[in-house]
Amino acid sequence: MRTNFLRTAWMLIPLALAGAGAAGAQTATGAIAGTVTAATSGQALEGAEVTAEGAGIAELTDAAGRYVLEGVPAGEHILKVRIVGYAPQERQVTVTAGRTTVADFAMQVSDVSDAPVWMLVDWQANVRAGVSTPFAGAAWARDFNTESYAHIDENDFKLVSASPLSTFSIDVDRASYANVRRFIQDGERPPVDAVRIEEMINYFPYEWGDVAGEHPFAVAAEVWEAPWKREHRLVRIGLHARSIDTDDLPPGNLVFLLDVSGSMDHPDKLPLLKKAFTLLVDQLRPEDRVAIVVYAGAAGLVLPSTPGDRRGEILAALERLEAGGSTAGGAGLKLAYETAREHFVDGGNNRVILATDGDFNVGASSDGEMVRLIEKERESGVFLTVLGFGTGNLKDSKMEQIADHGNGNFHYVDGLLEARKVLVEEMGGTLLTLAKDVKLQIEFNPARVAGYRLIGYENRLLADEDFNDDTKDAGELGAGHTVTALYEVVPAGSAVPGDPDVDALRYQPQADDPPPSDFEGEMLYVKVRYKDPGGSKSKLLERAVADRSATPSTDFRFAAAVAGFGMLLRDSDHAGILTLDDVVTLAEEGKGDDPRGYRGEFIRLVEATRDLRLLNAETDESGGLR
Repeated sequence: MRTNFLRTAWMLIPLALAGAGAAGAQTATGAIAGTVTAATSGQALEGAEVTAEGAGIAELTDAAGRYVLEGVPAGEHILKVRIVGYAPQERQVTVTAGRTTVADFAMQVSDVSDAPVWMLVDWQANVRAGVSTPFAGAAWARDFNTESYAHIDENDFKLVSASPLSTFSIDVDRASYANVRRFIQDGERPPVDAVRIEEMINYFPYEWGDVAGEHPFAVAAEVWEAPWKREHRLVRIGLHARSIDTDDLPPGNLVFLLDVSGSMDHPDKLPLLKKAFTLLVDQLRPEDRVAIVVYAGAAGLVLPSTPGDRRGEILAALERLEAGGSTAGGAGLKLAYETAREHFVDGGNNRVILATDGDFNVGASSDGEMVRLIEKERESGVFLTVLGFGTGNLKDSKMEQIADHGNGNFHYVDGLLEARKVLVEEMGGTLLTLAKDVKLQIEFNPARVAGYRLIGYENRLLADEDFNDDTKDAGELGAGHTVTALYEVVPAGSAVPGDPDVDALRYQPQADDPPPSDFEGEMLYVKVRYKDPGGSKSKLLERAVADRSATPSTDFRFAAAVAGFGMLLRDSDHAGILTLDDVVTLAEEGKGDDPRGYRGEFIRLVEATRDLRLLNAETDESGGLR
């Protein structure tokens, strides 16, 4: 079935017509028809743009690769063919009045097309929709704030007598800290819901020692007094994944899924994205492969899967990207996963890397619809990394959901230094998953603990029965990743903050009369379930933690400082006596060697928050100051 042809305003040149009667007869016309295929495979190419230059007549090929241009004036014409991912072709054809000239094309794969990518994919989408208007420029209003963050209800204390188990999925996302840093460096207080304390804590590397044995990570724990409430304990539980040298990583099958919509037309978005991915391309090896999929009004394959040592081709494809048009995020995700599956490497690192400001507004646009799409695609064995860019339009909540439900992780890139941290220094952890669906379940000993609260992880909480359910999705742990979870613990015999005033139970032991225990020295018991990256059955790690406070490590002091800062930024009811000065002191005690300067930067951020009196400034729902 033949598609309709398009005469767009930007390429329309009036046909030479002679008027009827006294004005003369209409110019004689003919037609041009043919097929467009891939030169290497012979596969029909749908959506190729075929243009008769000078006649202002163009059409897209149908599913069989066929096209027909009708009403072409008789004479010589230059016929041009363009499609994303293939080198453009042109040839001269002669059109005879009343006849059809046949012109077939076999397209050679290329790094990029001649036209800006966003124009091609948007133009193709417009043709399918029957739209025949010229392109609007990438003029997008940026004078208002449309950033969005998911609401977080801070975890409160729980009674061990009522809830002895605490179950949650690990989280190695680190986007929140970089985003919080961006606000403070701009002299603004971050929106409360932009502050996810677990992501702030886990932004920093910690030392847990070597990983040995059958499991790809180790579990460790420390106990100290809570700096903000000395009568409470602070428990640090850590997971440390085995590090892998970059040269020893398995072959990578990477698909860059890049947002080139109009909302990305800003220096801290697409231009920064190009520079960030250039850093990653410089790390690729000959055994790695990269494809590039872009999306604006529609999705297109800009670079087919290409060996990693062909850096010139990959970088040229990146450099040619331009921003403009609307955003078809759902179509882009589908095409990226399809491309990754076509080149799937058994035992390799198969991954889609999505880079966007999160503004999906065409196609699969609702959060629920996008999550369902991602959950379906993750079954392919292809993992997902999400990189957020830009300010004023950041859709943090949507990107976090996509990463969490897509067996992936989420980072926010606010500059080249952060890009280097994520894509160079931590490339193994960012791109290689050692364990998936990692869940923790903590059982508290009522003989030692009256109550507890998990600091952060509010959007990672699981039902207790989910721990043993291998069908439940959970977080992923990458090579070299460390995961820290902090619990504030109320010792047995002490009052639990927020303890509801209810009558004592008739048939249960009373809170002030803890039951006898065969595990008197234990405060809690840690269990961890995880699956191998390609596995479907979980494995179990477990260890007991003694009720024994000791001199905290520098890492523990620093993690406590970050948690305290997060609580102050969130106006937490549990911050107790803590001040920003206390946070600075605690962080300086936990600074350690700090070879990359990350901890020193944190101290300066806290000092800036204090000196600018940002905690005195309230924020409205959109994150703006009031």
